[in-house]
Amino acid sequence: MKSFLKNYRQSPRKVRLVADSVRGKNVTIALRDLAFVTKRATDPLAKLIKSAIANAKNNNNVSEENLFIKEIQVNKGIVMKRIMPRARGTAARINKRTSHVSITLEERAPKAAKVKTKKTK
Repeated sequence: MKSFLKNYRQSPRKVRLVADSVRGKNVTIALRDLAFVTKRATDPLAKLIKSAIANAKNNNNVSEENLFIKEIQVNKGIVMKRIMPRARGTAARINKRTSHVSITLEERAPKAAKVKTKKTK
């Protein structure tokens, strides 16, 4: 129950801020929380979570209510190197960074209902 997003055109440092906010959460709660975060990385991460849910349903016949985000990693992708003209004919390098995001979902067993028993004296 994995899904990958490769060469996403945003720096890993910025994407990790959003990824850390959903790590370990139930997928429905994670998608709800991402809807209210005002960062650019929320839409691709929400799409990635939905893709992982679809993989879990299609390949493993798992219900969405039992899934949680076991692991979400944001790694460094390729770096496109560009130059910016500077004073006196010199140039400064600009790094256009990308991210590789991988997500792993796992099924959590549904909690059994607690049965209250009366204590006898």
